[in-house]
Amino acid sequence: MLPAQWHNPLPAAPANADLQAWWLGFGDPTLDALIARALADNADVGAASERLLAARQLQVHAGDRYLPYLRAKTDEVISPNASAAFLLAGLDAVWEAGLFGRREGTRRLAQAELDMASATLEGARVSLVGEVAADYLQAAAINQKLPLLAQQQTLLHQHIALLQQRIALGLASDLDLNEPRHQLVLLQANQQELVHQLQSLRWQLAVLLATSTPALTDTSTLTLPQQLPFTPTGLPADLLRTRPDVRLAEARVLQEAGAEALAAAERLPNFALVGNLVTAGNIARHRNTNEYTLGSIGPLIDIPLFDWGQRRANALAHGHLLQAATQAYRQVILTAYSEVEMTLDEVRLRQQREVDQLIAGQAASLVARQVSIRVKLGLTSPLQEGLSQSVQIDTELAQIDAKAARALSYVALFKALGGASMPTGVAPKP
Repeated sequence: MLPAQWHNPLPAAPANADLQAWWLGFGDPTLDALIARALADNADVGAASERLLAARQLQVHAGDRYLPYLRAKTDEVISPNASAAFLLAGLDAVWEAGLFGRREGTRRLAQAELDMASATLEGARVSLVGEVAADYLQAAAINQKLPLLAQQQTLLHQHIALLQQRIALGLASDLDLNEPRHQLVLLQANQQELVHQLQSLRWQLAVLLATSTPALTDTSTLTLPQQLPFTPTGLPADLLRTRPDVRLAEARVLQEAGAEALAAAERLPNFALVGNLVTAGNIARHRNTNEYTLGSIGPLIDIPLFDWGQRRANALAHGHLLQAATQAYRQVILTAYSEVEMTLDEVRLRQQREVDQLIAGQAASLVARQVSIRVKLGLTSPLQEGLSQSVQIDTELAQIDAKAARALSYVALFKALGGASMPTGVAPKP
């Protein structure tokens, strides 16, 4: 179904790459601490963990229904003329054979429930880690941009002051102030918007960390990571098999296979061994008389007759549902493959954009130095120096955006690949 190789090549990974916690590749202790706390405290992950524990307990004992069943009972019976009262005590035993695929169908259903619970937990973890990482990277990018915006505002204030001096000397018009004042208003609005976004990200992280107070109490030291995580190497079929949605679709196929096996078994006789032992004593007038004990043992055969057509239709319907689950599984795999390919192309694009912005930043820095020299030599106006410095800040802001976009593309790539396997010690224990 899948090609042997990726259309877009995976970025190179070190030979000793640890696939169990990809976010450690950013080399950011603050991010590592946030993700560790989220994995430990997040309510959605906790609920999924409990469901996995429940499914695990049920799966272990799924075949117990085919073990002998013993029931003790007592009853009091009064004769129609009320002349005697009897106390009945006895034992009932049933041992269902589970023939014709019933036992296997039950096992498949229990295993499917366990697999779905496991995939749901892994999906919650992958989504959680991705959201925490994305929020943190965006917050770090905003924190790096705010001082640059403040520098731009300072440059604009200086620019306006120089223009006002030129106006006083009759070298400029009041109309020349409109553009820088307009830019200053836009800068202030942009700064306020970024501050609002940063606060929103802190609250989003608080929800993910299951706390009622904003996360990242001190954002002044936040910076984008200087390194990027590795990318796991492997063939499409091997890597996509770990995706939670692929595992969930595979579990649903197993679930429908189990349901089909049980439905097919219901078209055939059901055999069981039944035994009972009953003792009765006359307790009229508060004294025991005439005690009787009876016992029996024999086979129980449940043969479908009048409802056989309904059972046949049920079996055929489950066969179609199994085929539907198989087709859905194929579609999930193809969708996952396409998502990874698109994300790989995004990673490549963001890498090139970051390189382009770096080159642009170097050129802007060179121009700013040259203009500064010309101003010192009196060969150009100080206004040009402020403009060149503003252009340089714009390129630095663009570099931050490019670097953040590339880091976020790696987060998206790992989510598309399924987030790697569960770290040691995080998986719930039975």
